[in-house]
Amino acid sequence: MSAFPTEPSAWLLLALGAALVGFAKTGFGGVASLAILLFATVIPAKESTGALLPVLIVADLFAIRFYRHHVEWPVLVGLAPWVVAGVGVGAVVLWFADDSHMRVVIGTILLALLAMQVYSKLRPSPAEARPPSGLARRSAAAGAGVAAGAATMVANAAGPVMVLYLMLSGFSKLRFLGTMAWFFFSVNLFKVPFSAALGLTTWHTLALAAALVPAVALGAFAGRALVHRVDQRQFEIATLVLSGVGAGLLII
Repeated sequence: MSAFPTEPSAWLLLALGAALVGFAKTGFGGVASLAILLFATVIPAKESTGALLPVLIVADLFAIRFYRHHVEWPVLVGLAPWVVAGVGVGAVVLWFADDSHMRVVIGTILLALLAMQVYSKLRPSPAEARPPSGLARRSAAAGAGVAAGAATMVANAAGPVMVLYLMLSGFSKLRFLGTMAWFFFSVNLFKVPFSAALGLTTWHTLALAAALVPAVALGAFAGRALVHRVDQRQFEIATLVLSGVGAGLLII
């Protein structure tokens, strides 16, 4: 990314995307899929991953500030080596993919993760299911970690993977939000050198993120205010539908 957008409509879309990122980090994560779509609409799809990364980190800082006391560190430690492997896989994909393919890649990832979420709704809730064995838990952590690392490197789209993994683990709302906040802050910082080496995160994208901080803050405070006031099931359904629409538009 070598220059800022010049059209007011482009800035409006970027500001809306940044606000949705803030809202997703502190409230309802599925909305982040729309932010990915908005950034990829204004900025070439491959470059949009680098432009969105510093915006995500700013939003992570808000989430950590709000939920810093509600984190399950053992879960994060268990995921760490698998996420590192996934980020490496995603970096290789980004190295060889060109922009004409990245929109399809991003959209396909979102649709696949959406399908995983829908599938999870058809399975028993954690309270009804048998407790998983140690091997099953380790396998789930490995699969979720690699998938999250690859998805976040390629498309900044690891949210649905972690939502699925943590929800099926039976986390309470605050533990869920706190663990998600620290997970993504750590992962996004880890991605910065890879994104910079690929020429995706630059001084221009950092300046763009700085310009979008007010929009991120607005979304973050709105997410925190609404997280306890919206029916979770209704919100999850709306998020799945909107994520599917956004992913479909990217592919088209």
